[in-house]
Amino acid sequence: MSKLHSLISRAPKRFTAVVAMIAAAIIVPAAVLAWGPNRPTFTFEEPAPYVTFNSITNNPDVGDERNFVRIKEDVAGSTYGDNVNLTPGKVYEVSVYYHNNAKTSLNASGVGIAHNTKLRMELPGVVKSGVNAALAGNISASNANPGTVYDEAYGKNATSGDIALRYVTGSAKVTSNGAVNGQTLPDTLFTTGANLGYDSLNGDLPGCNQFAGYVNFKFRVDQPDFTVKKEVSTDGKTWVKTATAEAGSTLQYRLTYQNTGTTQQDNVSLRDMLPAGVTYQAGSSLIANSTTGGQYKATIDGITTTGYNAGSYQPKGNAFFKFSAKLPAKDALKCGDNIFKNVFRTTTSAGYKEDDATVTVKKTCEPTKIVVCELATKKIVTINESDFNPAKYSKNLKDCETPDKIVVCELATKKIVTINAKDFDTKKYSKDLDDCKTPEKITVCEIATKQIVTIDKSQFNETKYTTDLSKCSETPVTPPELPQTGAGDNILAALGLGSIVAGVAYYIASRRALGL
Repeated sequence: MSKLHSLISRAPKRFTAVVAMIAAAIIVPAAVLAWGPNRPTFTFEEPAPYVTFNSITNNPDVGDERNFVRIKEDVAGSTYGDNVNLTPGKVYEVSVYYHNNAKTSLNASGVGIAHNTKLRMELPGVVKSGVNAALAGNISASNANPGTVYDEAYGKNATSGDIALRYVTGSAKVTSNGAVNGQTLPDTLFTTGANLGYDSLNGDLPGCNQFAGYVNFKFRVDQPDFTVKKEVSTDGKTWVKTATAEAGSTLQYRLTYQNTGTTQQDNVSLRDMLPAGVTYQAGSSLIANSTTGGQYKATIDGITTTGYNAGSYQPKGNAFFKFSAKLPAKDALKCGDNIFKNVFRTTTSAGYKEDDATVTVKKTCEPTKIVVCELATKKIVTINESDFNPAKYSKNLKDCETPDKIVVCELATKKIVTINAKDFDTKKYSKDLDDCKTPEKITVCEIATKQIVTIDKSQFNETKYTTDLSKCSETPVTPPELPQTGAGDNILAALGLGSIVAGVAYYIASRRALGL
């Protein structure tokens, strides 16, 4: 075949077309018949004069021996054929007929005995969707002509996914008239090949129909598969794929896994990927499966970080997992629709699958106002930012100026106005329109006075103010109570004052008497 391919690749185009047609005439029939190689054939009445295998065309038991590999579903009443549709979960049986066609008369001299006789099977491990896979049998002997003959039966994967063909261990049995009847062939049947024989599995097989036999073996069709589902609930009762919720509210998420394949799945890993801003509620994880009797029971955290090992599940086995999560507060949301998409991933030996649930939180905001130049009227107007259209408005207020008009900030009113250029006065107006911006105000606690006041944000000083308004809500300190005064106290006070006045008068009189 390699020489034929080389010939085609080196030949001129016209010759290549001719060679291709000849090759098709040679190759296609072999592919259709599924056996090979082409070899001399014999009849039951006139067997071969040398060692050759499965070349009799009228065997009373099997017909044309070149078609020696056949297949069927392993159920009562089924019959062998060349093709089957492979269904996951079912078992199929392959039958291989072997016959040394040498004449009986050649056995005595040893010329008719095949040596090192082997059967090697090719069983594909994985069959892709839509593929008609070949199960090939190869019979060989060191002194046979040809040295190896082969035949194929076919199994089609009509499912939408890959399937795996698994040999049923120990099922390869020999049927023979000899001592090897009922013996089990080793697993080398599917690698280097397994010896055949008659008195023993030593590779020696005499010629003639009475020394022929069958090798039957079974395989199972597996299709590892599973489903995953993610749902959300705002009330813990109704589970949906999409929901609306309030900012800051707590939700419940439910994850569902089911083994829909034909093989056990071990170390099934569940992991939930929360969207940014949504936080897992510690201690809220619950699981329900066969080990919990189908009832939800508390389990460890980790579903949203490292993941959760849910264990092993037989075909049709399932698990449910629930946990709670909190949505972000309103202040952390943007205006409009905030969409939180939560993704759940399940990983098994057959790969991973994902599903998601979506929660929408609406935040209504006052429209943002902007000052623009209305191009049609050359007037400065205030509009909603969402209404801005560059075909109608300009954010460059200078676009509203005309040769004799200018746009300025009126300092007294802090308004942007259009004036005659000749009326511009630096005491009344500013050409820097930012001077008309209203300073941002904030409410703070004035530390010195313990009063809540409103100041410009630019005036904030941590040594004078604090944004913690609770600092201004302290109970005022009550001054100490003064002593009570009565009538007696007033008389004593008057007497004391009189004594002082009398003393002063006496002092002045004595000074005058001395002439001072």
